[in-house]
Amino acid sequence: MARILITGGAGFIGSHLADELLQSGHSVKVLDFLCSQVHGSEKQSPEYLNPDVELVLGDVRDRTAVDRALQGIDAVYHFAAAVGVGQSMYEVEHYASINDIGTAVLLEAHIKRPVERLIVASSMSIYGEGLYRSRHGAIYCAVERSPTQLRSARWDPVDDEGAALEPIPTPESKTPALSSVYALSKYVQERMCLMIGRAYNIPTVALRFFNVYGPRQALSNPYTGVLAIFASRLLNGKAPLIFEDGEQQRDFVNVRDVVQACRLSLDAADAPDRVFNIGSGHAFTISELAERMADALGKNLEPQITGKYRVGDIRHCFAEIALARSMLGYTPQVSLEDGVLELADWLEGQIANDHVDSASAELAARGLTL
Repeated sequence: MARILITGGAGFIGSHLADELLQSGHSVKVLDFLCSQVHGSEKQSPEYLNPDVELVLGDVRDRTAVDRALQGIDAVYHFAAAVGVGQSMYEVEHYASINDIGTAVLLEAHIKRPVERLIVASSMSIYGEGLYRSRHGAIYCAVERSPTQLRSARWDPVDDEGAALEPIPTPESKTPALSSVYALSKYVQERMCLMIGRAYNIPTVALRFFNVYGPRQALSNPYTGVLAIFASRLLNGKAPLIFEDGEQQRDFVNVRDVVQACRLSLDAADAPDRVFNIGSGHAFTISELAERMADALGKNLEPQITGKYRVGDIRHCFAEIALARSMLGYTPQVSLEDGVLELADWLEGQIANDHVDSASAELAARGLTL
């Protein structure tokens, strides 16, 4: 069995992956600096982290910590990253430093000490808007919404004739359209890993995660996944806040399915030097998600539609997962209905400090909402 390092492994996805890898007989080490925005100011190892995990407390930008964590390691899952579109538009140095400088430090260590496989967590955010089709059947790969259009609350992208475009599943072949600093940093992270992997014969796989949800999400982080943000509001007796009109579509994938894809990527012979979409393959509106979460928690709170736009947001994007199905053997197992109910069960007894209002005010004060 392999000796595996997960950077950022004390977090939401990494901790679930650690459980799966340990159950499969691997040994697991985690490098994590326990970011206060996720883990609280006391920087204590989370209770959910498996006791069989060897935790190395350290920053991925610290060469000494990285070298220490890599000792005796066969494979690496690189999950360490600052996450959040809105916050990335004003904490630019922070996002570039953790996501890109941290990746560079890790890769320089790999040059000196190559591993048998490197798997990097990329993001659907690099696509910007997803793929669209016109009423005449033309495919639109590079769609942008103008400030004038957004100020007029005309939310859907349109074709050259002004007709609304139909969103369709987005494949890995779509050209990236980077609409936020976060998206840019994740694309740089992905490309660096694939580039260095190719140059130094380190088999490298990039997984573009779509909207991951499930137990252990950071409930007090206003820049984490949308379902966790909605849950935090609802647990505090507040209505979920939704930008635009709530009809924007996303692909919500359960963390257990993401872990399945990560595990498969470790051994798949043809996976290296490729990128894979990891989603559910289904599209749901943000309003529908808010309503499902409220129902699961037994909260009679209608979502509050703000009619505003956040700089860096997109309208529609959901995954085409045929490549992951065929090359990894990936098959999503958890329906949204079951996943939301599982999340609601975990939320019982959880404490959530709702910071959404202050985060929204911060964005507005900086002119990042329209």
